[in-house]
Amino acid sequence: MLVQIQSANPAPSLEHRPSNFHLFDTGFGHHVLMVNGSRIFSIGADVAAQLGSAGDEIGVMQELGIYASPYIDDSVPSNLPVRSLSLAVAQKCNLACTYCYAQQGDFGGAPKEMPVEVADRSVDLLFSDAQAGERVHLSFLGGEPLTSRTVLRRATERAARIAASKRVHVGFSITTNGTLLTPEDGDFFEEHRFAVTVSLDGLETAHNALRPFKGGQPTFQRVLARVEPLLKLQRRMQVSVRATVTPLIRSLPETLNAFVELGFHSVGFSPLLSSSSGADEMTKEELRSMLKGMIACGEEFERRLYSGQRYPFLNMTNALQQLHQGSHRPYPCGAGAGYFGVSASGELFACHRFVEDPGGLLGDVDSGPDRSRQTAWLTERHVHRQEPCQSCWARYLCGGGCHHEVISRGRPACDYIRGWLDYCLQAYMRLLHECPEYFRPCAT
Repeated sequence: MLVQIQSANPAPSLEHRPSNFHLFDTGFGHHVLMVNGSRIFSIGADVAAQLGSAGDEIGVMQELGIYASPYIDDSVPSNLPVRSLSLAVAQKCNLACTYCYAQQGDFGGAPKEMPVEVADRSVDLLFSDAQAGERVHLSFLGGEPLTSRTVLRRATERAARIAASKRVHVGFSITTNGTLLTPEDGDFFEEHRFAVTVSLDGLETAHNALRPFKGGQPTFQRVLARVEPLLKLQRRMQVSVRATVTPLIRSLPETLNAFVELGFHSVGFSPLLSSSSGADEMTKEELRSMLKGMIACGEEFERRLYSGQRYPFLNMTNALQQLHQGSHRPYPCGAGAGYFGVSASGELFACHRFVEDPGGLLGDVDSGPDRSRQTAWLTERHVHRQEPCQSCWARYLCGGGCHHEVISRGRPACDYIRGWLDYCLQAYMRLLHECPEYFRPCAT
């Protein structure tokens, strides 16, 4: 059924907003997100009015019978098993991206590749205590990981063999600039069911300005030519786009539509909040503009869904899935918990963005995570220790924001995140009413 979608307005920045619930409306009535537990209720106008005027939030919630004991306390998880690793198989790159967190691929040092022995020990660590039926994940990043293709393939094949012998489910992924892809890579990724993420920062003009070769030559057409065979081949693998949003991207809907038409499995946007040089970082005003573009993309997603079409807008599908599952977490991701980035020399860092950063060093592949450092990291990064997160209604959906970006630049994107989540909550309720089949297990 095709229904009329009303445009959502970006959430205003308010000095005083409730911290224990968030009210929102749709054409189907009034709703409230209870921050504790990420619980969503449809409510009457009288309840909405009572909550909207609440001075004593806890007291009113208790009176209404929607208060619950905290689902998340200040405790920090301990002795977590390693379940996901990203290998920096190449700390070098053939591009000269203007904003690269890895300082154009070498992380501020001499270019280097991961020795095969380090890759082997990394894989062994990943499976060291994995039991039959459990899931692990191995990803490859850089730099540009395809400059170290031999190590990548050997690590993948080793992981596949161990997974088969231990009856453990293993997933593989790679993030690549796309310029070195070959049809043979496509065959390999198809065989091992890779999730292939290609970095394309907007359409041709914007992308070429941000992601040239080291000699200054443009890369956009080269990437499209190299990725085309993979797009035609993908069945078991999934080939997606990750677009870093800078002020150079003028229209998110136009960019999204162009990549969808090329046949990518999904397309996701991420604002540039922190760059190694400070170049091209998004300001608050630019983030307000980005939010309008994201909502326009979300509205198109809704329209396509109502008419029975698949529209692979990754930000939207992820948000809807998390809301439906009741996502509720004290961290934004698994960085430093069950997930680590491995440097070429075999050190474990909080994630791939912290490679070679002493502040994120948490162990090595021979000894595993340093539990004291890991505990200190998780204690410091817990959302309850972040400001202004403690008073934000989105804290358990957001988790406090990307650790690397927050440490590097602070939190310029809080209003953007709240605005996006507010829109997604509205869209979620609309889809529950008008297209509930989307949330059945077979939906993609």
